[in-house]
Amino acid sequence: MSKQYESRDYWRGMLNASVCKLLILRAVCERPGHGYEIIRRVAALTHDACAPTEGTVYPVLREFEVCGCLSVHDDTVRGRTRHVYCATPQGRAALRAGLAVWRHGLAKMSHSLADTP
Repeated sequence: MSKQYESRDYWRGMLNASVCKLLILRAVCERPGHGYEIIRRVAALTHDACAPTEGTVYPVLREFEVCGCLSVHDDTVRGRTRHVYCATPQGRAALRAGLAVWRHGLAKMSHSLADTP
């Protein structure tokens, strides 16, 4: 199946893929949470412009846990055990670095996206 480059959904997916990790980290740095809660927070932060799926968020959370950016503990609510993710100092430093790069890049690129040729 060929890519539909004329589709806004294609470009929305590309945007989500490129910024999703940073937004997941930001959501956890704001406050600890479990996977589904983090998905909802990212969607709310971006006014639904970026809404990661479970298939996206859990591998990213695991990657951040393995590298030391997040810690995880189990919390049982009404008989259900959930993994709750918390930012570590390394995770907060990673967020600051990521935000600096994105802010700089957006400032440099915004003028080139302003006008349609």
